[in-house]
Amino acid sequence: MQVIEVPIEDIFQALCDRTRLRIVRLLATTQEEACLCELVDSLLEPQYKLSRHLKVLRQVGLLTAEKEGRWVYHHLVSEPKHLKMLSKLIATLPDDESIYGDDAERFNERLCHREEGRCRVGVLTKSLKTA
Repeated sequence: MQVIEVPIEDIFQALCDRTRLRIVRLLATTQEEACLCELVDSLLEPQYKLSRHLKVLRQVGLLTAEKEGRWVYHHLVSEPKHLKMLSKLIATLPDDESIYGDDAERFNERLCHREEGRCRVGVLTKSLKTA
């Protein structure tokens, strides 16, 4: 695997967006990987919006993606060491409005739908399903 050095300023710029911060916080606190449909159901955001945010997080090196069939699983990058430390810091941010806690609760409920540890059901939130 090729490692690309990304300026630290780009990483922080990517984290300035609330949705991207929610994605990173969710993955950092749960220590799980997630497919797009699990993130849709957890963050209650449309697929197209989350896809765009995942792309930004991959471009700055915070996430990697692994394709398995029609599903793509996203997980946090832990090397170099400063990325692992950054993830831990994000996991400890205050949650005064319970946004991150609600995301994590929905994500943990969503994990119950996995088959053999993998998502196989697609988006379950009716209002967010694509036609």
